[in-house]
Amino acid sequence: MSKIRVALAGVGNCASALVQGVNYYARAEKDEQALGLKRLFLGGYHPRDVEFVSAFDVETRKVGKDLSSAVFSKPNNTLRFADVPNLEVPVLKGPVLDGIGPLVKRVVKESNQPEADVARELKQSKAEILVSLLPSGAVKAVEWYAGQALKAGCAFVNATPVFVASNKQWTQRFHAAHLPLAGDDLADQVGSTAVHKTLLKLLSEQGVRINETYQLDVGGGTESLDTLDRTRELKRTVKTQSVESVLPYKASVVAGSTDYVDFLENRRDSFFWIKGFYFGNVPMLLDLRLSTVDAPNAGSVLFDVIRAVKVALDRKIGGVLTSASAYAFKHPLEPTTLETAEHRFNEFILGKRER
Repeated sequence: MSKIRVALAGVGNCASALVQGVNYYARAEKDEQALGLKRLFLGGYHPRDVEFVSAFDVETRKVGKDLSSAVFSKPNNTLRFADVPNLEVPVLKGPVLDGIGPLVKRVVKESNQPEADVARELKQSKAEILVSLLPSGAVKAVEWYAGQALKAGCAFVNATPVFVASNKQWTQRFHAAHLPLAGDDLADQVGSTAVHKTLLKLLSEQGVRINETYQLDVGGGTESLDTLDRTRELKRTVKTQSVESVLPYKASVVAGSTDYVDFLENRRDSFFWIKGFYFGNVPMLLDLRLSTVDAPNAGSVLFDVIRAVKVALDRKIGGVLTSASAYAFKHPLEPTTLETAEHRFNEFILGKRER
């Protein structure tokens, strides 16, 4: 199979996990050797087929460095689980726009290097897919990079909660350009929203009537700080709507991020509280805590969606990839159940569905 030529907009913790993951799984040939991956091969593509050809950031401790070094540079603070060889991919300065929030300015230092011509760099590097791993509140920056992808003839993957792949104006533009588009707001492999939805679905299918439930997240790292600063309400809206969708009746639901704790670094604690009634109108209460590391939580899902977009490119499919978006993101253009999304995604990979 050919390589999947990927460019990164944002070299934060999620980029670190993704770049490390390519090397970590490079030698795996069988599923049992690929612990932590949902799919070792997808559409004929292996994680080692992902080749990073261009990268953009604004942090002075990353800009100018090789991508292999930049992913371990401060303020990145996720786990180091694999060594990364020199990739000969320098991190270039992108535009700041709204990429640095007021609170994040305390930990992010803007580079004084001149801005790169992103569209030109994408073309020169022959990038096929531009993956946006920018901060959650960077609405103008995410949309600007989406425009650069169109200008350069690249597919676009939006991991942020900025509405691009779920915005009909953007989907029409990518459809007209015959370029694949997937998003928005990447779902975690061990995600608190997916866990919450699964618990509610299981209980309601067993006849339990849920009347109140919440899911609250506390984390460290710049992403959690940026969420607290700029996208707390947006993320709460997206997560709450997603959780509510699994219940066939109205209940009191709250889901979202609540606070930033610096010493948690890239770790996240999620708290679930579910109150309901079962046989004989007897009350029940479920109270759980889930602890994860943020960045690796994105790796398996990113590998799947990047390879799915490459499959779409191979088949010359343009526009929003509805099956991949429903499978891998919290706010797709066409939301559906977890089971249906999984089924449609598998059908798409097998060539049984166009998108």
